[in-house]
Amino acid sequence: MTPVTPTPRTLYIHDDLFDELRAAGESSPVWPLARALLRLFQEDQGRIVVLTLASQLEGVLAQGAHAPFAATVGIGAAGVRVAAALHARTGWFPAIHRVDVWREEDGRGGYVIAGPAPLARQLHPLADEPSVAVVDDTVFSGQTMRTVLEALPPGLRGRAHAFCLRAVGDSLPAIRQLAPVTAGFTAPGRILEDVSFINASGLVRRIAIRRAGQPPLAFFDRPEWMAAWFPGYAREVTALCRELNAQLEPAPRS
Repeated sequence: MTPVTPTPRTLYIHDDLFDELRAAGESSPVWPLARALLRLFQEDQGRIVVLTLASQLEGVLAQGAHAPFAATVGIGAAGVRVAAALHARTGWFPAIHRVDVWREEDGRGGYVIAGPAPLARQLHPLADEPSVAVVDDTVFSGQTMRTVLEALPPGLRGRAHAFCLRAVGDSLPAIRQLAPVTAGFTAPGRILEDVSFINASGLVRRIAIRRAGQPPLAFFDRPEWMAAWFPGYAREVTALCRELNAQLEPAPRS
């Protein structure tokens, strides 16, 4: 039986999409669709909160300075982007080492951590570094961040500090048992019931949902999720997302 997706009290949407679409110009076919999608989110103000990259970066900086880390682990492309954006402001992360690891559906209603190579092998070159930062964009369940911290070479974990742009408050204590963590924005409450995080890009591009042995999906491919996140107007949101997807990821010609 497929588990029922609860409607969170607050849905946080990270805006990694609308500036890009706005830059296409008002004459572009994508901007009217994006503007209509934004309007729906604004009409649900109070339950939906749109988070900007700038505000989350400022949230990290407001928590104090750090000496430059000898090495920085960027978790996937997203973690590398966050580390680079923070480094441009602070100089904390001069040597960014990307590790590829992600959470994917296992086909049985759960999730597993996957990647192209064992984490221990990807992290081995950092074994003798005197300090290390581990950077990701989001800590939701915390599974990915915990897995990376636990996979650090022996002794290095004690010299580690974790960073992220946004986190669910209830997921942070388990990470803090492994390393200090700095989050630019922390949402109070439990995952799913109280709070959910999604990326705006995942609503319209098939990059959001990884599946073992199958192509990734966009959030609009999961109508039960859309109904939970956008109660009463999921049909309108889904239609706009599908139209945007057709513009941004047109089907290949046969």
